[in-house]
Amino acid sequence: MRTERNLTRLDRVFARLDREPERPANIDVPKMSRHRVVLFGATLAFYVAIVWAVAITSWLVRFDWQVMFFRPYQQWPEIHAFLDYYVVLGQRGPTAVMVAAWLGWRSWRQHTLRPMLTLGASLLLLNITVGAAKLGMGRLGPHYAITIGSNEMGLGGDIFPSGHTANAVVTWGILAYLASTPRARRWLSALSAVTSLGVGLTTVYLGTHWLSDVLLGWAAGLLILLALPWCEPLIARAETGLFTLRDAWRARRRRAVPAPVEAPVGSPVGAPVLVKQSVPVDEEAPVRGAVPTARPPRAPVYLAPGPHTARSERTPVTPVGSRRPPHSDRVARTTTTSSARPLTGG
Repeated sequence: MRTERNLTRLDRVFARLDREPERPANIDVPKMSRHRVVLFGATLAFYVAIVWAVAITSWLVRFDWQVMFFRPYQQWPEIHAFLDYYVVLGQRGPTAVMVAAWLGWRSWRQHTLRPMLTLGASLLLLNITVGAAKLGMGRLGPHYAITIGSNEMGLGGDIFPSGHTANAVVTWGILAYLASTPRARRWLSALSAVTSLGVGLTTVYLGTHWLSDVLLGWAAGLLILLALPWCEPLIARAETGLFTLRDAWRARRRRAVPAPVEAPVGSPVGAPVLVKQSVPVDEEAPVRGAVPTARPPRAPVYLAPGPHTARSERTPVTPVGSRRPPHSDRVARTTTTSSARPLTGG
């Protein structure tokens, strides 16, 4: 009786991943549609409105101070330990490593560099835009505020907008942007929105950011995700250039590797193989047909004189002469004596 092993949930996940086609030809690359342009314009207007409201010390700044004096970390201290770890989902280093590991696997599986290049472009835009805004506005955080009711801008701080919030929006939102199906894009969009919302509120709970910092961080991260389709042609050219460099490097490496030398047919195993080496042609080499120069004479070879004898009858011979004294009673085999046995029949 044949029994089949029950597949676990992890086995089913890997089986579904293995069905993903290699080098898919129908990758859904988001385009800058009219709907996306409208969302980009609305988000940009919201971004400018938040900056203006903080700059003129409006009701938003007064609300920031009220939340700060409320001190949420003292109101609900039992969740403080959990939120200390949860806020790591907005730190650039750990989140970039986790997302890069997943997108790197996808790049290797689909034989394309687009996921990794898109992640690199989004993080580059994040560092440039959010970093410039932080340094340009120079707002101090709640822990370093000086004047009560002031917007604390232009005092050398780097808190506005919230980097944790913007990084959570971009890092987790890039998974939804690169999703291969509409259903996966919807689910990942909702998951990234909830994660970034939780990270932003966690920074307010811990007292490291004003509420307006979080609002501007959400807008800054969303602007980067909405602007990524404008970067797609540049990403495609970069991918083509990298693949061209890789192919050229492989071709140059194949030319540099010498061809294997085949042993002649019938040669014993382990016998040395003579490889014909190319000798550079000298301009002053002799003309073809000229008489070659004589080879140098070989050293003389000293052999034992006489015919082949038994080993016991041989005399050691050196270039100087025999080292064995002559024996008068020894008769050479080639000489005939009177004691030799006569031939029969004669």
